[in-house]
Parts: sequence; structure tokens; C-alpha cells
Amino acid sequence: MAKKIFVAATGQNCGKTTISISLMHQARKKYRRVGFVKPFGPKVLLYDDFMVDMDALLMAKAFGMEDDIALMSPVALHRDFTKDYLSGKLDDLSLADCVVEAVRELEEKYDFLIIEGAGHGGVGSVIGLSNAKVAKLINAPVMIVTESGIGKVIDAVHLNLALYQREGADVRGIIVNKMLPGKKELTNKYLKQAFEPLNVKVTDGFNYSPILANPTLSHISKLFDLPLHGDIKEKSRIIHNIQLGAASSQRVIDGLLDSTLMIVTSSRDELIVTLSSLYHIPSYREKIAGLVVSGHCAVSDISQQILNDSGIPYIRVEETTAEVFTALSDDVAKITFEDQEKLNWIMANAEKGMDFEAIDALL
Repeated sequence: MAKKIFVAATGQNCGKTTISISLMHQARKKYRRVGFVKPFGPKVLLYDDFMVDMDALLMAKAFGMEDDIALMSPVALHRDFTKDYLSGKLDDLSLADCVVEAVRELEEKYDFLIIEGAGHGGVGSVIGLSNAKVAKLINAPVMIVTESGIGKVIDAVHLNLALYQREGADVRGIIVNKMLPGKKELTNKYLKQAFEPLNVKVTDGFNYSPILANPTLSHISKLFDLPLHGDIKEKSRIIHNIQLGAASSQRVIDGLLDSTLMIVTSSRDELIVTLSSLYHIPSYREKIAGLVVSGHCAVSDISQQILNDSGIPYIRVEETTAEVFTALSDDVAKITFEDQEKLNWIMANAEKGMDFEAIDALL
């Protein structure tokens, strides 16, 4: 039977998927066969006639495990799933059996199995499958991923521990993620003092990285549910800055930062033409990641032609500049299988970003 780890979290956006990718990358160097499963997932996609969780698809695509995709996402929560469950339409479906059977098959196939939860410990309770309950159901040791901090981490972990302990799940430790290097030593000191009496070990995750936190052009396209035009080979490019094209063209150009997504109103012909023309110059291509052209007004014919001919990646939206900026500011970018630049970075930095041997020793 496989050695197992249940990757839990104190909440959303702690970096579970980053940790899972790093675990997979490092475990494959030590174990001959390494598998992955997302017991239930609320964010689903259609793939090869299966509704699958997007994190399961990410792992399948990134590590060549597409043949196992049905087992890797045994319970995919489509949009009306919880309503159907609560109204009794799914009474003949045993979700627990689906999870247990998938995990059993994967345990027989692999030497090391990564099981990724969804959100905090209570997520899934609405369908009778909280993360804490699933961890106990499949008898998997739990590591809880948390963001950096001291007080907020201790509070959040205790809140989650209560549920895992109630369900009888075995929490072995926490993985502190997104740490600031300058505060790392002090943070670790106090967290270890807090959790040592509970026999919960503290291990390091990744330091905070804007490369992982920032969106890609592909992500922005999906956010607005609109196509990316221009050079789509740039869809994995990471956006480090978002700027408004509100000033004069000269001032906008002078203020360009590294890998900038520029939001420009469709009526600003001179700015659209200038940015499109500069995109041909390598030094400016490093600064201009792409455009979001916003507004109800149509782009003039000649400006549109120049825009198209330049190959600059752009998304055309009808919302106002203010609405676009607000949507981008409120968004949290998630890693997908298309984000090759991010995936490469995680795997290149896995060894120094996370202590796999320390985690493996706890399982």
C-alpha cells in the first residue's frame, strides 16, 4: 500500500496546489511511482468526457497522468451539485464510497500518494464529506498548509485542528507557506513554541513569490471569459504590474514597469497605436505584457489594423476601465496546467522552497 499525505489548509489561497506540485516533483525522485487525487473539488472542467477538478487536471497534465484522471477526481462538484444533494436527488450515490474506492485503487498502483483537500477543514460538509472526514475515511496523515504569520496562523490552525480531532484524523504537522525571508526565523521560532506541546511539527513551505502570486495572460482571459488575441504563445507570460493608460501617451510610456498589463480605453487611438508599435522593440516587449482594451466605443479601423498587425496580446472587453481595474485588483490567480512558466519555476525551486525529507519523515 502507498505511503500517503493529505494536504489540507487553513483556508483558501494558502498555496496547497504549489505545495502539491512540489511534493510530486520531489517525491518522484525518491519513490518509483507517485500518484495524486483530489477527493472532491468545487472547480471543475470538462476533460475527455469527464467532469474533473481543475487541480486534478493540472497534476495529470503536468506529470503525464492523464490515464488516471477519473480516479484523480472521484467527486467533481458541478454548479448545482450541492443543491441536488440537499434536495435528495443524489440519494442513490454514495460519495464516500466513490472517494474510498478511488483512493484504494490508487494506493494499489502507487508507492506514494498525494491527496489534496479543498479549502479549510470544514469545506465539503454540505455534502457530508468535509476535508477532516475524508482524511479519516481514507486514513491519511494530515499536513495543514497555512500562510505566514504568528497570531493568525496559531488561531487558524487551532480552529481547523478542532474539526480534524473531532473526526479522529491524524494531523502530523503544518507547512508554513508564503513566508517573508526577513521574518522567517522569528516566525518559525514562535510557531514551534506554540505547536510543540500539541505534537504538531512545523515545516517550511515556499517563501512569498510574486511569480506565483501574479496572474498570467491566460488567467486574465479566463477571468473575463473572453479570447486572448494577438500572439497566443505569450498566454503563459506572468503579469507583474497592472497600469491604467489614463495619462498622455508619452507619460504612459515613460512610466512603463516590467511585464505590465495596460488597461486602455478603446477611444484612446493614439495610445493603442503607440503601444502596438513599441511592441516590436525588444526592450519595450519586456515591459508590455499585453493590453486590456475596455469600453463600449469601437476601436477605429486603422487603430484596429495596427493593433492586429503588431501581434501584441490583447483582450477586448466592453466594461469600463474602472470596472476592469476593480475586477483585476480583486482577483486571486490560481495555477492551471497552462501556466508553464509558473510550473517550471515551482519545480526548479522545489528543493530550496520546501523540505520534502522533513515532511516525508512525519508520514
